[in-house]
Amino acid sequence: MKNQHPNFWSTPTGWAALALIAAVTYFLVLEHGQHMLQFLPYLILLLCPLMHVFMHGSHGKHGHDHSHAPDEKKEESS
Repeated sequence: MKNQHPNFWSTPTGWAALALIAAVTYFLVLEHGQHMLQFLPYLILLLCPLMHVFMHGSHGKHGHDHSHAPDEKKEESS
């Protein structure tokens, strides 16, 4: 039996965190949007290596058993 935990973003704390992030983003763009636009190209360039680092962590963890035994293939073909 699996003990499944709910996704963080679907809990009340997650919803509150999303609301806080949305409010902070709104006020940052509203109040500082004009002088934040000059940093947009740098933010995009910074996002590339960050995505590379954090998104490559899930490679090979798709629930597949990748243990291929070469001896088994030789015995089956004989």
